Amino acid sequence: MKRSLLPVVLLIIISGNFAAIAEQKQAHPHDHDTNPQQIRLNQGEKWEIDESLNIGMTLIKQEVIKNLDDIHNDLFSNQQYAQLAIELDKQLAFLFKNCQLPPQADAQLHILLAQIGRGVGVIKHDNNKKQGAVVVIQALKDYPNYFDDPAWQDIEH
Repeated sequence: MKRSLLPVVLLIIISGNFAAIAEQKQAHPHDHDTNPQQIRLNQGEKWEIDESLNIGMTLIKQEVIKNLDDIHNDLFSNQQYAQLAIELDKQLAFLFKNCQLPPQADAQLHILLAQIGRGVGVIKHDNNKKQGAVVVIQALKDYPNYFDDPAWQDIEH
């Protein structure tokens, strides 16, 4: 079980959310792939979602969309990026805590959430914070390709 949590623990460390490690171990005990690389479809079909996944991903998308023009036009300050990272971390924590997907779908979700976590890590720790936002945006664009979220509306930019 400890080995199956390795990708999640690494994601949390990368995003700087150390306090969530203990909570993650207790709140999200099912297995995950130990070496996730690329999201896969469910035998050619999109993965089913639950309500918490729709809520968390929608809130991540809303945070990005409301700032998209300023990010794109290089008008977003370091302080604004820091606040964006805090809000994205909150939604990632919500998703980890409330995940109710079957193990195979959950493992695929964690690949996507790791991508968002990498983007948040760049926003927090890199000089090119915009690149972190681009990583998050790409994950948001990938989400509807792999998960069946009928309420999802693509990002238009």
